[in-house]
Amino acid sequence: MQSELATAADVEPISDLVNAAYRGAGGRVGWTHEAELMSGDRVSVQDVAAMIDDGMTAVLIRRRDGAAGLLGCVAVRLDAPGRCTISMLAARLGRALLDDAEQFAAERGATVAKLTVVQVRESLIAWYERRGYRRTGSHEAFPYDETVGTPRRRDLHFVVLEKVLGPHRPPNDRPAGED
Repeated sequence: MQSELATAADVEPISDLVNAAYRGAGGRVGWTHEAELMSGDRVSVQDVAAMIDDGMTAVLIRRRDGAAGLLGCVAVRLDAPGRCTISMLAARLGRALLDDAEQFAAERGATVAKLTVVQVRESLIAWYERRGYRRTGSHEAFPYDETVGTPRRRDLHFVVLEKVLGPHRPPNDRPAGED
């Protein structure tokens, strides 16, 4: 997969993706969110169109091969010789990669996918639940041997989630920020 230059046909999907990632309800769980700091749109359709047309900014997009929906975008403005400004980075790759992992496993005979998530990561657990994973009611011990970093708490454990794998569905235009 390689990035391509956005065109006028991509303006609205880019605007939707960026606004959902930075300000949407789903964006509150991502590293890009600004929803607690600002409200309203991050970028307008007109802003994106102007970037694409201004000649100094390239808006790069990524798509899944053969699909219309955007996986991500980033704007690169060439400010001066040797200098650029990178902005508007937004991606759906989390969901796409999870889909790919599930498809890979299903094509090799797996019928159930299992995940473990630290119990205090409720927003991440909820994200997996929106992807079809369900809590099993089981827990696994947290490795306090620093193989996963240095824990700051002594009460951690993993919640076990599972999903029944079915036929792979190709990606479609899904709301951004749910990645």
